Amino acid sequence: MNQCVKIVIQKNQINMKSQLKKITTIAPQDLEKKKIKAKTAKIYLELNDLHKVMRAEEKHSILAIFQGMDASGKDGSIVSLYNGLFPVAINLHSFKAPTHYEASRGYLWRIHQAVPASGTIEIFNRSHYEDILVPTVHKLLPMDAIKKRYDHINDFERMLEDNGTKIIKFYLHTSKEEQNKRFKERATNIEKKWKYSSNDLKEAKLWDEYMKVYENIFEKSEIKWNIIPADNKWYRDHLIAKKFEEEMRKMKMKYPTTLK
Repeated sequence: MNQCVKIVIQKNQINMKSQLKKITTIAPQDLEKKKIKAKTAKIYLELNDLHKVMRAEEKHSILAIFQGMDASGKDGSIVSLYNGLFPVAINLHSFKAPTHYEASRGYLWRIHQAVPASGTIEIFNRSHYEDILVPTVHKLLPMDAIKKRYDHINDFERMLEDNGTKIIKFYLHTSKEEQNKRFKERATNIEKKWKYSSNDLKEAKLWDEYMKVYENIFEKSEIKWNIIPADNKWYRDHLIAKKFEEEMRKMKMKYPTTLK
């Protein structure tokens, strides 16, 4: 792996309070886009093989969490990652505002319904962290109640990992300038207009408030986050694929040798 890529991954695994504005959102200038994309394509082939072993062994599962501001590239990142995974053993769940049925239960209820079965990978486009972000920024709950949610989520994630689910968390780190650029594309490009929402513009005005909450989430999370520079899509996809490969290899999975 290119040394610059390795350094960025290591630096961006947050284990203390971080100021996101000090972390770059762009690819290192010495990287060649064409070469990195070729390396990413090779990693996807490796991921497909590893995922097939996971499916056959049925001892492990992965929960991949994608968070980020609007237009940070969550959809695109997930589509790219799908290129390297075994399609019959992967699920995607996009979390929107909870329905009345969901909201009438504990906030983690709907999350627990979607966790992966053994041998599969579940991808969350947004997640239980929205239940900290939105109530904090919009002051929908008392701070005492929100503080308890940090403990609830750490306990929930610890329980999942104790039962064989590896959690990989990605925060897609984009700049305000890149977000504005992508908003303009959504407003003018016929293929992207379906993504446009006037509410996104309202939320973008609360950028600084969201950054403060994300920094607090990174500090308090027991399972650490991977902060992915996401202004350059090819670099973003490479870092995500490489992290997936690293974590899957750590599982030391093997095809079963006995018949069921």
